[in-house]
Amino acid sequence: MAWTTNTLFEMKIEGNRTMVFGKTTTDSADDDVATGLSSVDVFLLTHSGSAVEAAAAVVKESLPNSDGNINVIPTSGDVLYWFAIGQK
Repeated sequence: MAWTTNTLFEMKIEGNRTMVFGKTTTDSADDDVATGLSSVDVFLLTHSGSAVEAAAAVVKESLPNSDGNINVIPTSGDVLYWFAIGQK
């Protein structure tokens, strides 16, 4: 199963900053969340589901990021909601 990312909300904020909110469905391999930004200063993620996660997905990235793709290590089949602020 491949990763799929959907941008659910995007808004220009202050100066050259953009805020983006989205949903990513993962598989068991680490991969990138494509935020659509050219650089990311802030990145937060949370799981979606009806049960407590035994192992949480982790961000494997240093911020600020210079390419807009945030590497995440998930558990199998995670659905993640994420929020990023950076430059478009």
